Amino acid sequence: MRFSERFGYKSIKQELQFEVIDDDLRNSLWTVYLDTFIRGLKNINHKKILFEFTYSLWRDFLKLPIDNSPISSDGSVQKLLLTKYIRDLFFSDSGQWFEIYDLIEFSAIFSDIRYQERFNLIFEREKSGYRFLKGQIVPLTSKEEISEIEEAIENDDSFKSVKLHLETALKFLSDKQHPNYRNSIKESISSIESICKIFTGDKNSTLGQALGKLEKEGHLHPALKKAFSALYGYTSSDAGIRHALIEDDREIDFFEAKFMLATCSSFVNLVKSKMLE
Repeated sequence: MRFSERFGYKSIKQELQFEVIDDDLRNSLWTVYLDTFIRGLKNINHKKILFEFTYSLWRDFLKLPIDNSPISSDGSVQKLLLTKYIRDLFFSDSGQWFEIYDLIEFSAIFSDIRYQERFNLIFEREKSGYRFLKGQIVPLTSKEEISEIEEAIENDDSFKSVKLHLETALKFLSDKQHPNYRNSIKESISSIESICKIFTGDKNSTLGQALGKLEKEGHLHPALKKAFSALYGYTSSDAGIRHALIEDDREIDFFEAKFMLATCSSFVNLVKSKMLE
């Protein structure tokens, strides 16, 4: 993990690659695009698809004059020119991050399901906030979730322990080399325990006691109290999250850990708001 990632100098959007593409992700996306798509259209059976893709790329996607395309008069495609043009789109200094996703999504029309699967592997490895789903690239992380996490982690001397737990949860979640989703969930839940102790003024306070106080003071609906209690209970009894692993414990994935980080961040923000009333 890099210095900027260990010590929180990257924004939440950068950590989860939301509305941004860093160099590692951009390079990896290009490699998959080149190997899986462009180089994949190399045998005689793919010549028609290559022509249809190039023609549609110029006419429908780029909306450029077709006589400037790398299509020869006999209908063949000058693949080297096509490759260079698309590579320039990927690495243009003036390009926008979403234009790369536009191109990848457009090209999926002319490919098979393996194309989408290979991109999804890169999206997951590089912690992109997006995935292919039925031919479309869709967000895994909403602006609202990002905002909740950013607000919960913001600097405030009164909530240092909460901030530390959430930052650690984010680091476990976003570590590209060795992500640890189980420990990410542990840290997310620990942030709730910390905010509850601050809220009650009792370092030995439990989540149940804090939820009870919130409900008694009219800050929490009974159904919501029950939901958070159940959520806490699942971390104490499922998949080795808060106890030692056993052989038949299930795997924890990115989606579950991200959900817990966003949910716990929202709860932290809720409690903070009640403390300021």
